[in-house]
Amino acid sequence: MVTAFVQHRVKDYDAWRRVYDSVADMQETGGVLTDSVYRAEGDPNVVMVAHQFSSISAAHDFFGSPALRDAMRRAGVEESSLRVEFFEDV
Repeated sequence: MVTAFVQHRVKDYDAWRRVYDSVADMQETGGVLTDSVYRAEGDPNVVMVAHQFSSISAAHDFFGSPALRDAMRRAGVEESSLRVEFFEDV
């Protein structure tokens, strides 16, 4: 099992959340098994998302998707703040 942790700043959390919720099918098709969303204490526009995948290759394929990048742009993700890290269960 692999978990991808994604942290970024968004322009408006509510607008971001609408787009995030609208791409649930894309996540499922892309191999996301579970997801969780968190907001930073003191700044509701700093978001961390955790996605679990069955393999590291599935995680890399999902995050390399042009459709995901497009959704992130539409959601107002500030690209300069984007940080993605992959962790494997041991």
